[in-house]
Amino acid sequence: MTIEICIILLLLVGFGIILYFVLRYYKRRLRTEIRRAQKSEQLKSVFIDNVSHTLRTPLNAILSYSNFILEEKDEHMQSAQVKEMASNINKDAQQLLGFVAQMLELSKFEGITPSFTFIEVNLTELMASYRRETLNITKPDVSVRVETDLSPHCRALLDTNFMHQLMMHLLSNAARQITQGDIVIKYGNERKGLKVSITYTGIGQAELIGADIYSFLQKEDALTHANETPAFGFSICKAIVEMLGGEFYMDTEYDKKTVASFWFPCKMVDTHKSM
Repeated sequence: MTIEICIILLLLVGFGIILYFVLRYYKRRLRTEIRRAQKSEQLKSVFIDNVSHTLRTPLNAILSYSNFILEEKDEHMQSAQVKEMASNINKDAQQLLGFVAQMLELSKFEGITPSFTFIEVNLTELMASYRRETLNITKPDVSVRVETDLSPHCRALLDTNFMHQLMMHLLSNAARQITQGDIVIKYGNERKGLKVSITYTGIGQAELIGADIYSFLQKEDALTHANETPAFGFSICKAIVEMLGGEFYMDTEYDKKTVASFWFPCKMVDTHKSM
């Protein structure tokens, strides 16, 4: 066998190996996209299935109260009665709005790859803004502090809209859980990316990470509990982090203290404090 034939055979074998791995990669991508599409369709189906019971119950209550007010003669109406009905209408409407808002927010990440817009931001200033926003929703005996070993001049390439969405879901849940003590936001540079942890006393409901959101929505009282449980928020946080190629997890194993953490690849500059 001549050298030329050997070279041709080696090239063919090499081409075959490359073709195999390329096909395998695209088959995997195709399976992933199919699963996302199926999940998106499942979400739509579950949402539509719930409309008949979960949404119609408060809508019927709103219509009933408003029709009573419209049809009743003014002289028969007492101000306390009108105020109570208006309060019930407001409560049901707020419940509906909260539920629909969370469903729409979750649907943005199911089966669709969101478009990220990355800009360079100062991490010290960004985390300080989250701290200020969290202080507005915490109880009086709760403090919020930020810790880091990075330089105050450290900058990171982030999508600030999704970062805000991610952080405030976690911090809002922390604020609901803790009645006194500290919420600690800690961030740093790890594995060529940004690592953030939020630590607080209270039960973090880690079992809701990766929970079947579709089964939850099929329950009769889904609307009632949708605004009370962090299931939606955790699903959204997990989706955002995974879209960025990162990891999201919670630790609630020790002394009723919860640590919600996430990491994703991120370009960071001026990370070290000047000596």
